[in-house]
Amino acid sequence: MRINALFVEKILTGFIRGELAKRGFKKGILGLSGGLDSAVCAVLAARALGPKNTIALIMPYGRGFGPDLEDARDTARRLKIDARTIDIAPMVDAYFKRHPSGDLLLKGNKMARERMSILYDWSAREKALILGTSNKSELLIGYGTIHGDLACAVNPLGDLYKTQVRELALHLGLPERIRTKAPTAGLWAGQTDEEEIGLTYDVLDEILELLVEGRETAAEVAARGFPKKQVEKITGLIRRSEFKRQMPPIVKLSHRTIGHDFLYPLERGR
Repeated sequence: MRINALFVEKILTGFIRGELAKRGFKKGILGLSGGLDSAVCAVLAARALGPKNTIALIMPYGRGFGPDLEDARDTARRLKIDARTIDIAPMVDAYFKRHPSGDLLLKGNKMARERMSILYDWSAREKALILGTSNKSELLIGYGTIHGDLACAVNPLGDLYKTQVRELALHLGLPERIRTKAPTAGLWAGQTDEEEIGLTYDVLDEILELLVEGRETAAEVAARGFPKKQVEKITGLIRRSEFKRQMPPIVKLSHRTIGHDFLYPLERGR
């Protein structure tokens, strides 16, 4: 599970530069939350593209996330990247005023999609590609909002487990308060990832590594001493969230159907 952080940094900065160049872009843009993943992505982007070509949008919901807001701004200042703060509360509140709901998850999903809607708007304004900040742990269990925080053009962190992102953050010199703070999606006051998932990322990643990298069955993982219910919960999350990791299915009607036969790489594209 340990990584060679220097090697990973070189691979990921090269990946960011190369993927943007393939698509004819020089700038990258990302949502900067004040948390670990977005901070790591911002550092990688600044080193890959240069601070002048890295744009960060800080999108708090009102005044409910003061410390995260300050951490996001501090990260942007240290990296000397272009950062703008946009409060999403007026847009989200206007919607729920017209269509009330007491379901916190519905509101959280709306907040995630509002942030991504704003990111895509600024992506067009700045001619910058959106860099995703979802890690492998989140992607595997579907912990993210489809068309919200899961949306992006390029994802540098998608093959790193959360615990590996922490390791990379230490190598990149991120402050301890960002590396050790409780992960949160910033959806409502007091919300944390681990409480919602029901497991710490340390335990989650151990189980995921055995299931995914080790290709072990749930029974084999449980036999190692992990509670059977935990393992079954994780395998269930992986199975039920598969649709979030794929393009929408397209029925095959022609000789060359997107997703079935039309699979040319970007370099060919004809």
